[in-house]
Amino acid sequence: MDSQSSCVVVTGFGPFRQHLVNSSWEAVKELSKLGLGSDREVELRTLQLPVDYREVKQRVTRIWEDLQPQLAVHVGLDATAKAIVLEQCGKNRGYRDADIRGFRPDRGVCLPHGPEVITSRVSMKTVSRRVAVEGVEVAFSRDAGRYVCDYTYYLSLHHGNGCAALVHVPPLSRWLPASLLGKALQVIIQEMLEETEKARAQSLVRRKLNLGDSSQGEPIGGLLL
Repeated sequence: MDSQSSCVVVTGFGPFRQHLVNSSWEAVKELSKLGLGSDREVELRTLQLPVDYREVKQRVTRIWEDLQPQLAVHVGLDATAKAIVLEQCGKNRGYRDADIRGFRPDRGVCLPHGPEVITSRVSMKTVSRRVAVEGVEVAFSRDAGRYVCDYTYYLSLHHGNGCAALVHVPPLSRWLPASLLGKALQVIIQEMLEETEKARAQSLVRRKLNLGDSSQGEPIGGLLL
């Protein structure tokens, strides 16, 4: 993955079950109107994913191979949620609910021989504490529910080396319209980008220190390389 990538991909999901209007995609559409709202030169790309395990696997792979985003943020609907929930990790097993085509992953597994859990590089607890959007509560979770959202997240974390996020949003309501969800996504993603930049800077410092140790700390061009 190109560490200099200036693209952020944000996805929402299409209809499923009784949810003919999926609040995740409605929120992403509102975000696309607002943009990321920061001074960074970051391109925002938005995509709708179907609630379809096999199609998601293909599309997530293409996102990381073709777009190589700095960060991929997947937005899903949690019909029982009362707050926006930031998911810390994706799970590899337990996918037993059928998708919109009646398909279930073989043995309920996302990636055979993959790790049981992959954790995002973004500290969702930190982001949830820092984000403030009037009228919206933001929480974090370590269990994304083992459906197509969690499946998507695990794949994206795998392909993106941890540079992915999953945000669960509640259904649309009079007090939580798509416009407010879109604004909340904008603020949340701004904070996530801050977190990824800090993590990248810390990683760079550690690499330089490790290389400096291996070369016995000899400075090259004024830096320890």
